[in-house]
Amino acid sequence: MVKIVLIDDDPISTFVTEKLISKNIKVPYKIFKYQSASIALDEIDTIVPNYLFLDLNMPEMTGWDFLEVFKPTQKSPEVYILSSSVDENDIIKATNYAIVKQYLSKPLVKKYIQKIFL
Repeated sequence: MVKIVLIDDDPISTFVTEKLISKNIKVPYKIFKYQSASIALDEIDTIVPNYLFLDLNMPEMTGWDFLEVFKPTQKSPEVYILSSSVDENDIIKATNYAIVKQYLSKPLVKKYIQKIFL
């Protein structure tokens, strides 16, 4: 079973991402949703996700903060930053994290999902 973690404080964005994934993934999967990066960080080692979609701009703990402290204890998931920010500095900064596979702009579109879940 493919395990997918969505970390985003915007429930509408999470809903849209979840629906897009559900319509375009061909294998059994389970989605874990978090509106708080700190809570996700506390629970993520018990999930051992294959994929993680991470928003950057969140209260309390930002996506950047999450990336600074996230150290998978088992296998590393494919991490995709999913942000409404189109700031070139954010896109460049994302490349400094080896765990980040790709920077994607919100809203997530079908062609990206299809490439991710081939």
